[in-house]
Amino acid sequence: MLSRRFFLRSLGLGLLGSAALASYALAIEPRFRLVTTRYRLRPNGWPALEKPLRVVALADIHACEPWMPVSRIQAIVETANELRPDLIVLLGDYVAGMRRFRTGIVPMRDWGAALARLSAPLGVYGILGNHDWWTDVDNVRATLVGHGVTVLENDARLLRPGAAPAFWLAGLGDQIAIRLGSGRFKGVDDLDGTMRQINDDSPVIMLAHEPDIFPKMPARVSLTLCGHTHGGQVWLPFLGRPIVPSAYGQRFAYGSILEDGRQMIVSGGLGCSIMPVRLGVPPEIVLIELG
Repeated sequence: MLSRRFFLRSLGLGLLGSAALASYALAIEPRFRLVTTRYRLRPNGWPALEKPLRVVALADIHACEPWMPVSRIQAIVETANELRPDLIVLLGDYVAGMRRFRTGIVPMRDWGAALARLSAPLGVYGILGNHDWWTDVDNVRATLVGHGVTVLENDARLLRPGAAPAFWLAGLGDQIAIRLGSGRFKGVDDLDGTMRQINDDSPVIMLAHEPDIFPKMPARVSLTLCGHTHGGQVWLPFLGRPIVPSAYGQRFAYGSILEDGRQMIVSGGLGCSIMPVRLGVPPEIVLIELG
């Protein structure tokens, strides 16, 4: 039979552990942790290369105080540059996604100036995310362009990395850009129109903020890069990811996904949306070595 003292001690330890875990999830992991997640792969249609193409992907910055201040963005940019990528891609959602919890707005000119320090030989390209559309899409777009980021919206560009074969970099418009009410959305994505711009057999990398487009992605696309889900923001042992903002649930929640010979990587992102909590899904920079 359990004694009252044992019960109270166990209860106290349990409450203390819960408080420590909550403090870590609220204050430590989302604000101070940063990991680099590396993938080495050669997807279908991608040539074998003596020197792999290095692509850095940054997703879901969600600039806001105190969780993602300018100093944090500057540190992320510095770490990304130290990886010496050939190409840097930004996967959308630059503005805050936490109306209830943020204590200060980071002006667009400030986070734009921080991103302007990103550097790669093939350039810095970005797409827009749902929160960019829901907040002030014109100013987000102008901020990116004004700070040296080429924004792709249903657009494709042929890139030529020196001695290596050329490849297409394409970017889709956001799939839930316009709120219609009652939980309904309208996208501005045009996959068919984007693919029609690709006029040779060079391999294709597709940028799409939400991963839900993946079942429609043609086999012609070697690799799809996405953000949006934040990896669920919370991962619990035995329970997994309780909430994933995708119609496909856990299927497209995070990481490298291979279906029917098609490859997709879903970044866990950098910032927070809805609530300032991360647990078991630390903010990440994605480094992909292709070929």
